[in-house]
Amino acid sequence: MTSDGKLSSVLHLLLHLNEAEAPLTSAQMALAMGSNAVVARRVLAGLRDAGIVSSSKGHGGGWVLTMKPEHVTLKAVYVALGRPKLFAFGNRNDAPTCLVEQAVNSALGQAMAKAETLLLSEMESVTLASLARDFDGRLAAHGMSRSEITHA
Repeated sequence: MTSDGKLSSVLHLLLHLNEAEAPLTSAQMALAMGSNAVVARRVLAGLRDAGIVSSSKGHGGGWVLTMKPEHVTLKAVYVALGRPKLFAFGNRNDAPTCLVEQAVNSALGQAMAKAETLLLSEMESVTLASLARDFDGRLAAHGMSRSEITHA
């Protein structure tokens, strides 16, 4: 099953922005996500539209976090990304005439709706601040400081 890593990548970028003392350029953000500056800008555009980040051009410009980390939930980021599909599986045919397939679609639809409700509820309870605390704990457990973190 293929997975979409966009949400994970964006959260990674947001943690970097949260820790940054100055705006980060698209090139710096691209390095953190192992991609290029165009991809970083494209990924962050939806977050800018949602008011989570902002960007400025020119010398000293770049991307900054504009919302407090405790107000940025995983669900808010997911919504800002355009609500990508949560599940890789789906119905074979959305309007089947076969009664067997209708029964299968009904069961799958109900299960996916329940799972989506649960997942979005969980995503609402996780904030960028809680991810940052987790990151800090992991740094401490490894006896490292932020200055030792690199992306190559």
